[in-house]
Amino acid sequence: MDTGRVLLVTGASRGIGAATARLAAARGYAVVLNYRSDAAAVQAVAADIATAGGMVVAVQADVSSPAEVAALFGAVDQRFGRLDALVNNAGVLETQMRLEDMDPARVQRVFATNLLGPLLCCQQAVRRMSTRHGGAGGAIVNVSSVAARTGSPGEYVDYAASKGALDTLTIGLASEVAQEGIRVNGVRPGFIHTGMHASGGEPGRVDRVKATVPMRRGGHAEEVARAILWLLSDEASFTTGSLLDVAGGR
Repeated sequence: MDTGRVLLVTGASRGIGAATARLAAARGYAVVLNYRSDAAAVQAVAADIATAGGMVVAVQADVSSPAEVAALFGAVDQRFGRLDALVNNAGVLETQMRLEDMDPARVQRVFATNLLGPLLCCQQAVRRMSTRHGGAGGAIVNVSSVAARTGSPGEYVDYAASKGALDTLTIGLASEVAQEGIRVNGVRPGFIHTGMHASGGEPGRVDRVKATVPMRRGGHAEEVARAILWLLSDEASFTTGSLLDVAGGR
């Protein structure tokens, strides 16, 4: 059965990942929802997609684990037999603090999910998509952050550093596979209304800082999702190695 294009979204149980999955399904993608721990949340996203007539499957995996990432992509192979697009959205941040107060284990956790995770997923995707390996090409979008430019002083310098490294990964991989049918781009959201801010200890952070945004508001996950879907689409056929800020002008 031809399922149309197959998209894998990591960290798809909430926020930008969930919004991207819902929009992609509405546009005809078969969607694989990856999640680490919140099975109830991801099943709610899957139910929304299925109710609307979309094709969807949820697969548990911690993207910081090479073995679990390999199993995740193996599940995609088994279910669909192809992969056309990947959105590396899974990400974590921890409690706001100054860099000198951060435990090294915290920094390792942040980099394991925010940098090693996308790198592992990109490896698996390229092995399937690249014309060098007999693939039909594809598109990858890495979800970074405007923090990669601003550094998040006094809050999340470790998170910002992990996203800066992700931007470098995006640019380098894009050039590496540009002649193999794969486009690799990034989006850098600004202050977006998602549940992630609670992880840093300030659920209302977007409302506190929105006055620093030229558009004077926080963004919504759906607005980021639309940018991601454009980068995945044929409309962006000559766009690779680009970092698209979705940040209200910040």
